[in-house]
Amino acid sequence: MDKVHTGFESPGIFPEPLARLLLRLPQWPHSAALATALNLALLPALDDDMRQRLSGRALAFQVSDLGIDCRVRLDTIGFMPLARRVPPAVTIRASAADYWKLARRAEDPDTLFFARRLVIEGDTELGLFLKNTLDAIDWIPADWTPARRLEALARMASTFIEKRADSAPRAPADTSS
Repeated sequence: MDKVHTGFESPGIFPEPLARLLLRLPQWPHSAALATALNLALLPALDDDMRQRLSGRALAFQVSDLGIDCRVRLDTIGFMPLARRVPPAVTIRASAADYWKLARRAEDPDTLFFARRLVIEGDTELGLFLKNTLDAIDWIPADWTPARRLEALARMASTFIEKRADSAPRAPADTSS
């Protein structure tokens, strides 16, 4: 069975008992939320080469001070959440505070990486590619109002439903008449 990182080496902003509780909760909602965020912010920015490099690879994002282990994979319709039992090709780990600093561009990922506050395990080449790709994304655009967020989420949901419907197996036509 895939070993889940349970160390809490980063002091973070949350108490360790809360992190241990969160570790025992289902990780699927966290992974689904991350997949949605990646579909909204990262997927439109990926060129064909980037999509090819990430396609089919299980990616784990762990929040060390909360015990959260999000896993996603890019497939033909976008990033999809994965179960914790799926072994990741690469794992990126940081505290919640450090992820928040990265999202707001208050901290440089290389600074966190060399300070060992941002850890990459597994396929290092893929991890560095992913780190650099994520760093190029403007996670919190200044003009992103709640209405724009809902509009983007609705577009993503619509696209997801359409692509799932297009890829669903069709029942054979009734030719008995």
